[in-house]
Amino acid sequence: MVVLVLLLVFLLTERGISQSTDHDINTNNSHPTVLAINTSTINLPNFIKNRKASTLAELRIEVLNTSFDDTVYEESQCRNYLSTDQCVVCSEAGPSESGMCTAGLGAYVVFDNCFARYEDFADFYNKPDVTQDGTGTPFSTCGTQLASITTFKPVVDSLLSDLRNATPKAFNFYVALTKEITSEDATMYGIGQCVGNKTVCQTCMNTAYNKSNNCLPSKEGRFFNMGCFARYSKTPLFNQTTTDVTSVLKGNSSKATILGGTLAGVVLFILIVVFWLLYRLRKAKNTEQVDLKGAVMYSYRDLQLATNNFCEENILGRGGFGEVFKGNLDVKTVVAVKKLQVYHARSKDEFENEVKLITHIHHRNLLRLLGWSSEGSDLLLVLEYMPNGSLDQFLWGAKSGTLDWNQRYEIIFGIARGLAHLHNEFHVKIIHRDIKSSNILLTDDFKPKIADFGLARFQPEDQSHVNTKFAGTLGYTAPEYALQGHLSDKVDTYSFGVVVLEIISGRRSTEVNRSSSDYLLEHAWKLYEKKIHKKCIDETLDSKQYEQEHVMNIIEIALLCTQSPVSKRPTMCEVVLMLQDGQSVGKRQLIRPSFGYNHDTRIHIES
Repeated sequence: MVVLVLLLVFLLTERGISQSTDHDINTNNSHPTVLAINTSTINLPNFIKNRKASTLAELRIEVLNTSFDDTVYEESQCRNYLSTDQCVVCSEAGPSESGMCTAGLGAYVVFDNCFARYEDFADFYNKPDVTQDGTGTPFSTCGTQLASITTFKPVVDSLLSDLRNATPKAFNFYVALTKEITSEDATMYGIGQCVGNKTVCQTCMNTAYNKSNNCLPSKEGRFFNMGCFARYSKTPLFNQTTTDVTSVLKGNSSKATILGGTLAGVVLFILIVVFWLLYRLRKAKNTEQVDLKGAVMYSYRDLQLATNNFCEENILGRGGFGEVFKGNLDVKTVVAVKKLQVYHARSKDEFENEVKLITHIHHRNLLRLLGWSSEGSDLLLVLEYMPNGSLDQFLWGAKSGTLDWNQRYEIIFGIARGLAHLHNEFHVKIIHRDIKSSNILLTDDFKPKIADFGLARFQPEDQSHVNTKFAGTLGYTAPEYALQGHLSDKVDTYSFGVVVLEIISGRRSTEVNRSSSDYLLEHAWKLYEKKIHKKCIDETLDSKQYEQEHVMNIIEIALLCTQSPVSKRPTMCEVVLMLQDGQSVGKRQLIRPSFGYNHDTRIHIES
C-alpha cells in the first residue's frame, strides 16, 4: 500500500489574529499553505468518499451510512477557552477545508482555536506526533512586528518555559498563562495544548519551546505538530481564565537549589519533626486542614460577613452534610456559600472531592466553583449563585406548574449535555452518582446547571465499571449499583431517565400513583407497554405548546435510559444526538428494569 499524508496548514493573516473572547472567536481563516509529504497519484475513491463530509453532521451521516472498507479515522480538538458552540463552529470548518487534499490519505487542518485531522490508520490516536510514513513535520510561524530584545525576550522566554514544563503535567494537557512586561505596562499571553499522553506531550512541547524561541523578538509566534500546539502573543488569545501551574512547576528546581537543600538537611529534618508534632496535635483536636490546590481560597471572615454570619434568612437549601447560604461579596457579586461541618472523615472527603473535581470542569450546564475556605471544622465552598434555585421547586414545590414545555425541553437537553461533558471530555470518565431534580439548579433564564459533585467518582478508561460501596439517592439510582455496587457512567444515564420523567410528568419519582399504587418509573413503563404513555404528560402543561408525538418520543428516550441490562442503555452522547435530532427509539425492543426499591433517601455506606 502506498502511503500518502498531507499536512494542511492555515496561517492567519494579521487581520485574522483578533482578540478571542467568549463572544468573538475567529475561525474564518484565509490564505492556506499546503505541505505535502510522500505524495502519490494513487486513486482510492472509497476512502475519499468516506471523508468527503464538509460538516460534523455530514461526517456523522457518512460514518453511519458507509461501509468500513477504506476506513477514515478522524480526530478534532478545540482550545479549552472556547464555548461548546464556538468549538462546533470552528470544528465544522475542518472537514470542508480538508477537501483541498483531493487525493490525500490524510490531512491536518489547523486553526488558532481548533484543529481536525483524518488518516487512513488508527495508530495516531496513541501516537499523535507520528504519521504513517514515520514523519510528523513540526511547523512554526512568526509575526512580522518586532519588540525590544532587552525587555521582551526574557519575559517571553519565561512564558514559553512555563508552557513547556506545565502542559504535559496539567489537567487535560492544556495551559493558558500570562506574563507581565512591567517596563512596557503590557501583558504577554500564551497557550499550550497536547493531544497525546504525557511522554508525547513533553517531547512535543520541548520542540515547541525551541521553535517558538527562534521567533523572538517577534511579538507573535505559533508552533504546531501532530501532537501539540503552542502560541504566544501580545494580543489576548483567550478569556480571562488562566491556569494555576504553581503546583506542577514546583518540581523544576535547579541543581543549585538541590545542593542548597542538601546542605540544609539538618534544618529540614528539624522542621519535619516540628510539623509532624503539629499535625498530631491538630489531629487530636479534630481540626484537620484541607489541602486543595488549584482553587481560589477566600477569607473565612469575608464569607461570614457576606452571609450575615450565616443567618437563617440567607439559607438557600439544606443538604446531606450542611447548608447553602446566599452571600453578597460586594454590591455586584452574589454567590452561594455551601457550609459543611466536618465531624468525621467522610464529610471532609466529600468536600475535598467536590473541590478537586469541579475546579477543572467548565461547561455551561455544570455549576462553577469560585473558591473555598475553612475554619476549624467548618468547610466552605463558594459557588455560582442560581437565582431560580433547584428544579424540584418548579416541579412539585411552591412554583409547580410554572414551567412551560419549551423550558422543560431545554432543561432536559441541558442536563444531557452536562452529563455528556462529564463522561467524555476528560482522560477518565467522571460519574456524578447523585443526579436528581434537587441537584439541578436553574439560571435566571431557566438554563440548567448540574450541582453537588461531592459523591462524584472517576471511572478509568480501561474498565467497564468500578466496584464500590453505594452512595447516592434511592429512587434515582440504577439497580446494579444500589444492589451490587457496580458503578459506571450508565448509572448517571439511568438517573437522567428518571429525572426526565419527573420533568415531563411534574411528579416525584417516589410518588405513588393513586390508581395503580406504582411509583413513577414503574407507572411510566406500564403506560408505555400499553402504548398510552401520553398519560405521563403533566396535565398543567398547555397542550397547544407542544406536539404530543414529540413529548412521547422523549418519554421513550427516558425509558431507554432506564433499561436492564446496562448494555442496553445509551451513552449520554447518544442521548444528546437523539434529543438534538428529534429521533425516536424506533423499533427497538425496550427491556424494563427491576423495581426493588423506591425511597427518596440519600445514604452513605462508604467506609
